[in-house]
Amino acid sequence: MLKIGEINTLKILRGTSVGFYLGDDEGNDVLLPHKYIPENTEVGQDIDVYIYRDSEDRAIATTLKPLINLNEFACLEVKDDTNFGAFIDIGLEKDLLVPFRQQMKKLKKGEWTIIYLYLDTQTDRLVGSCKVNKYLQTENIDLSEGQEVDLLVYEKSDLGFNVIVDNKYRGLLYENEIFQRISWGDKVKGYVKKIREDGKLDIILQKNGLAQIEPAGLKILIELKSNEGFLPISDASDPMQIQEILEMSKKTFKKAIGGLYKQKLITIEDGGIRIV
Repeated sequence: MLKIGEINTLKILRGTSVGFYLGDDEGNDVLLPHKYIPENTEVGQDIDVYIYRDSEDRAIATTLKPLINLNEFACLEVKDDTNFGAFIDIGLEKDLLVPFRQQMKKLKKGEWTIIYLYLDTQTDRLVGSCKVNKYLQTENIDLSEGQEVDLLVYEKSDLGFNVIVDNKYRGLLYENEIFQRISWGDKVKGYVKKIREDGKLDIILQKNGLAQIEPAGLKILIELKSNEGFLPISDASDPMQIQEILEMSKKTFKKAIGGLYKQKLITIEDGGIRIV
């Protein structure tokens, strides 16, 4: 079965004037136009292709790498806004339609938006949706606490940032546990801190979270966040200056920044320390 919106591994069946026809084990075939055929490709070989429908609604194969696959989320650019909806750049010749009914607000050309890619079962066409929460799972969560996960930051909240976890689940990064610069649309690594009864996830960006950070280190991180990520003090600074800014001894300060540096939470510069 040919899978629309996904990478398919197919066999090259025959060459024609317009390209190669590729087939699966069930007798289905699809055209790979000449412009997408890699050099030294021959009939009989297997090839990985992405399948979508072209402007005439025909299934077509391409070796271009899409920016999003079926049932995934991504932050993508709006290429155009029309009377039918908005068209999103997904890295292929044909842009993806996000109908008005799937928009949270009217999308405009040049904007970036978080979308989910799904297959409309009635038309067999790929469609984008900005209604992210509708497609996030809250049951049968196949994760464990402490597990490393991929995150897509998709929404600022009163508590911090809502994130999409492993293209499936909804997670929350608490503001007071974020010690690096992140913003809407960022893709970062994180760890599952807690799986809540409502199916939502508490997420942290550092392995084992704040448990590894001593009180003095935590205080330094908080001060860094309050000062745009930089403090003009280092292990060469005068003890009185450190005491004035952080209310801690130079010995405590040096030990704390050593620990933060090992955890790759800060960098040490000539003029001070900075959050990574």
